[in-house]
Amino acid sequence: MVQEFHETYGLPVEDEQTLSDEKTRQLRINLLAEELDELKEALAQGDLLETLDALIDLQYVLDGAFLSFGLQHVKQAAFDEVHRSNMSKLGEDGKPIRRESDGKVMKGPNYFKPDLAQYVEKKDKAA
Repeated sequence: MVQEFHETYGLPVEDEQTLSDEKTRQLRINLLAEELDELKEALAQGDLLETLDALIDLQYVLDGAFLSFGLQHVKQAAFDEVHRSNMSKLGEDGKPIRRESDGKVMKGPNYFKPDLAQYVEKKDKAA
């Protein structure tokens, strides 16, 4: 659906992996920042409807970024790899290790970094 939006409105849908042009990169950053600000505001106001709206908008913009950078073809595999890595964060006892201050899940002794390089096409930066 996001691809349909991009095609309808003349936004990039790249077949090959690229960091695109500076204008597109800045647009993606600005859109994500705008939607994240909306999420912060919705949460601060305790507004569940606006929270849902902001989360959906963030996902929509993220999916647009995948299209703009030609990464839509590796999105699911890369996501699966990050999930696999995240599941390796458990402690030796098989339980989550959490940071006291905010409950963030921390890396356990068996944690391994996700291998995302396998999904990125190697290109000469000078090209």
